[in-house]
Amino acid sequence: MPGITNGYGSLAGMDLNALHYFRAIASTGSLTAAARLLRVSQPALSVAVRKLEQRFGTSLLQRGPRGVLLTRTGEELARHADEMLLLAQRTAETIQGLESGDAGRFVVGCYHSFGAFFLPGFIRKLHADTPGIDVSLWEGTADEVRNAVVDRKVHFGVAVSPRPHPDLVLVKLFRDVMGVFASRELLRAHRGGPRALVKKGPLLSVERIFLSRKVVEALGTGGMLPERLMSCGDLELVKSLALNGVGPAILPARVAAYNLPKGALRLVSPTLPHELDEAYLFYRVDLHRTRAALRVKDALVARGRELDGALKLPNGVPSVAAQPGNLR
Repeated sequence: MPGITNGYGSLAGMDLNALHYFRAIASTGSLTAAARLLRVSQPALSVAVRKLEQRFGTSLLQRGPRGVLLTRTGEELARHADEMLLLAQRTAETIQGLESGDAGRFVVGCYHSFGAFFLPGFIRKLHADTPGIDVSLWEGTADEVRNAVVDRKVHFGVAVSPRPHPDLVLVKLFRDVMGVFASRELLRAHRGGPRALVKKGPLLSVERIFLSRKVVEALGTGGMLPERLMSCGDLELVKSLALNGVGPAILPARVAAYNLPKGALRLVSPTLPHELDEAYLFYRVDLHRTRAALRVKDALVARGRELDGALKLPNGVPSVAAQPGNLR
């Protein structure tokens, strides 16, 4: 309805400018008075009335001794005119608000262990800065979230190393490390070096995570795998078991650190095999870039930058912030 922003446009085949003119005629009871009120010519009003009469297939006005009179159908149209014009105006204001205002509803998708440390800071700040924006959450693996964004079920996805797709824009948020962590108590009780600690086991991991499998393979190549490997389905369970001293665990550094006292889980050694982990924001290339959508995107990127500087990575792994040109 492009005409709504300029006058009244049309609604369901009806010329709303003509309806506006008719409403003025009905309220004044005179073509002359309505023309003066609207600052248009009387012929323009006559044309508008004819359009409405053709639209409805009826006569709306009759000439009287002191102006014009409404027919029965004219009275019915006049009765609904105010409501229809108000609805058109409210619709225009809503559309304009969605396009240029800080209001809207968006869905952000991610895996729960990722979201646990990423989303609270993002949502808290977004709601404080733009209370008119409503965000709901969609949970799934990196591939599931990626597919949901491609299928337009989710507006924005955040995940570790998502597979590229021609319909998606990928924005690097922060770097992480998948390494071997152990509780402070387990490290204190152990008498040997890091290799001996890993070999003692049991070694905890999430087998379905690709980078976790790579670390296990590297440990095996180095002759450091224990006899007992304990595979879990969830990083949070691995974290809990490691925190309670069951054994060393393969975890992303940020998962091992969030919501725990500093040093409760520690990287066993930067000399042990580890894999670089990269987190991305992704959204469709044809995302409708309203002001609110851009505010959500910028808030997600800002949260990624915040996290990128919040954790010291082992072996001099560079942060995203140190690499210019990777944010879009």
